[in-house]
Amino acid sequence: MSRVSKPYEIVERALELSTTDGLVVIADEHSSANLRWAGNALTTNGVTRGRTLTVIATVDGAQGTASGVVSRSAVTADDLEPLVRAAEAAARGAGPAEDAQPLVSGVPSSPDFTDAPAETGSEVFTDFAPALGDAFARARSGGRELYGFANHELTSTYLGTSTGLRLRHDQPTGTLELNAKSPDRTRSAWAGRSTRDFKDVDPAAMDAELARRLGWAERRIDLPAGRYETLLPPTAVADLLIYQLWSSTARDAVEGRTVFSRPGGGTRLGETLAPLPLTLRSDPHAPGLESAPFVIAHSSGDSASVFDNGLPLAPTDWVREGKLERLTTTRHSAALTGLPVAPAIDNLVLDGGGERSLEEMVAATTGRALLLTCLWYIREVDPATLLLTGLTRDGVYLVEDGEVVGEVNNFRFNESPVDLLSRASEAGRTEKTLPREWGDWFTRAAMPALRIPDFNMSSVSQGV
Repeated sequence: MSRVSKPYEIVERALELSTTDGLVVIADEHSSANLRWAGNALTTNGVTRGRTLTVIATVDGAQGTASGVVSRSAVTADDLEPLVRAAEAAARGAGPAEDAQPLVSGVPSSPDFTDAPAETGSEVFTDFAPALGDAFARARSGGRELYGFANHELTSTYLGTSTGLRLRHDQPTGTLELNAKSPDRTRSAWAGRSTRDFKDVDPAAMDAELARRLGWAERRIDLPAGRYETLLPPTAVADLLIYQLWSSTARDAVEGRTVFSRPGGGTRLGETLAPLPLTLRSDPHAPGLESAPFVIAHSSGDSASVFDNGLPLAPTDWVREGKLERLTTTRHSAALTGLPVAPAIDNLVLDGGGERSLEEMVAATTGRALLLTCLWYIREVDPATLLLTGLTRDGVYLVEDGEVVGEVNNFRFNESPVDLLSRASEAGRTEKTLPREWGDWFTRAAMPALRIPDFNMSSVSQGV
């Protein structure tokens, strides 16, 4: 074993090797465990381990500070000097970085910086796997086939800088997706959950939910495209508002390129976006949704800057009581726009003050409405309005006077999440949810169901 093998030792050694004006080193220690199943039987399982090292070198010059970023996986002590030299060469060969700022300093060190990385393994499924086996048996006896996967990842990030930062964060991320199909494959229903440790997920409850939806789908009703009162479940709300968050950079808004730009110049900060008292917020310490409490930026972009690595993060309201409160900024874009520093945070919560569950919102429906399961293949049509298009999937149901009466065809939709907030007539109870579309990139979300009086189903889709 190499004498320099522990993550913090790798970080310290890389910093010692530096010959440039500044250096940021990010060591990510990854571990994962997964289960997959099909037709009511486990098919595969596995455990993986890995390391990624990112080195960011900065070089001061007469015209400004340049940066060079190099990332490599499976890094050992022998790879360190070539990696550092590659980052330094990239910095020396680059022009001044537009987002250049002094590297962050003065942040207290993490007390566990020198501890071994946290790891996950098959033991994370100790209680979950038997419960899943019981769900297989119930599904088999009920004439259903269950498909899906469970994945748990744990990343320990060690961040060190030439300005003295020594920070560490352990991030568990768990996802569970379960799909139930009728034996003839004409009916399908989906449910997903986000979890930190698989102790708060219940396969039996999810199977029961899917069985009920397959039962609804025994009656098929064809509907044309049009505008319908629609109940968006938390997962669909999450997918739409995550895209809104990704599109809420202050610089783009100031430069007139987004839905948050004010006609004639400036931004829409302070404007009322929703008549309901909706608050859209991020908080690195949100219970059950905990995320890194400091900036971890492996590259620079519209919403992140490598120069901000280690910057402490604080609870941030993006929309407060219906009004646009903050747009995402780095230190650089905050200085350009004159707005407060508000870096992106890796979770998102929508609070609307509602108390009803989705089931209670269905029961309270008068007349006709559609109940969605989830959204899929979401793409941007117009950044000026944040108009998105996408498809419904795995079940659209017709509600009549508080009762689900059958399944209808799928649709393509055209909607803007900003517009939806302005038209929502009811928000339900906020609960943890797994985004269906963005679940590979963003899992930490809590949303209510929303009632939209006139959701635009722009065309009929043949998807399932």
